Amino acid sequence: MKKFNKILITYLFITGTIFCQKILIPMDQTQNDHLKSYGIAFYALKRNINVEWLLNFQGGAFLIEGQASIKTECKIRGVSYVEVNNEIIDIYSTIEKNNMDIVILEKAPKIAIYTPPNKQPWDDAVTLALTYAEVDYETLWDEEVLNNGLEDYDWLHLHHEDFTGQYGKFYRNYHNAPWYIEQKNRFESLAKKYGIASVHEEKKTISRIIKNYISNGGFLFAMCSATDSYDIALSLEDIDGVHSVFDGTPVDKNLSQKIDYSKTLAFKDFSIYSDPMVYEFSDIDYPPSHNPITRGAEADYFSLFEFSAKYDPVPTMLNQNHVPIVKGFMGQTTGFNKNMIKNNVIILGEDPASVQAKYLHGNFGKGTYTFYGGHDPEDYQHFVGDPPTDLSLHRNSPGYRLILNNILFPAARKKEKKT
Repeated sequence: MKKFNKILITYLFITGTIFCQKILIPMDQTQNDHLKSYGIAFYALKRNINVEWLLNFQGGAFLIEGQASIKTECKIRGVSYVEVNNEIIDIYSTIEKNNMDIVILEKAPKIAIYTPPNKQPWDDAVTLALTYAEVDYETLWDEEVLNNGLEDYDWLHLHHEDFTGQYGKFYRNYHNAPWYIEQKNRFESLAKKYGIASVHEEKKTISRIIKNYISNGGFLFAMCSATDSYDIALSLEDIDGVHSVFDGTPVDKNLSQKIDYSKTLAFKDFSIYSDPMVYEFSDIDYPPSHNPITRGAEADYFSLFEFSAKYDPVPTMLNQNHVPIVKGFMGQTTGFNKNMIKNNVIILGEDPASVQAKYLHGNFGKGTYTFYGGHDPEDYQHFVGDPPTDLSLHRNSPGYRLILNNILFPAARKKEKKT
């Protein structure tokens, strides 16, 4: 221990840490606004100020250079912080002795949200989270993707999209609604513009471009129906898996035999529901949307796994939170049947009482993907037309924290060990 302290003190003097006061932004139960705390970290990174993310220390606290501008921003945004100086030695010592570690956040990732131009206010929890946390992002849609627009971004979120080309499977309840008709016409016009025969073929083209983006080092985050519908699109390639009400042609009669699970990212062995009257894409979703097992918000929770911070920093980063158990929430894709998850995928959060996994992470090529089931962490059963969630009422939301962990992930470099 004496050797460690000597090495640490030498390192601190060399880097100037002792001479530069820092602020500690706690992320445990003492934090006034967890969600805006991520915005402060992003604010520092945008100004080329490194942030130390203290994994498993006070709920995943941030240690930042104590510049006056950062302190002012914390006060304006209602973010709790503590000024530290010589206490840093004790902090590092605590981290060294426990299941904790430090990653250095160096560069603000350039963030894109894949979202339609006519999105509705109920559509996307990630957009709400980034807006509330005051984190910069840009939006793009199919034309930008088809024209190599993904190359400009480090991190991509998939809006709750239907990559199977079935317009969210809202046919039964909404096919006569003006917004549904407008969306259908818009999507068909876009496919025609690019010489693609149908919307489902155009969406499958988009899914393959995104897969290539991941392979080349991109970071993908998806929620709700953008998770399983995306993998289904990859598995079908040129196979017609949609009913004639969507494209005027019948479903391939050998659909079930032609699904290619080797092309998916996360899921295997699933069956596809092609009936347009069934509000569900496949049996990946658990509990199923068309026959939900409704326990009610008071009984619905999922547990986050605890990983080794020093040996498994990536899943540890993604699971930083001030609670180990998070309340569940529903969506068109609420969760994932564990029996249909590939063996190389890391389950980050699950309902231990059922076959539901809620939160997944995996690698593909040089990049990664993270899938999170459900629509809105603070709106248990969200319906079309409901108003957007007011995050000022949920500023300490554990469910929303999982979203914001992901935006910092691309900025992270694991701290080198001192010897």
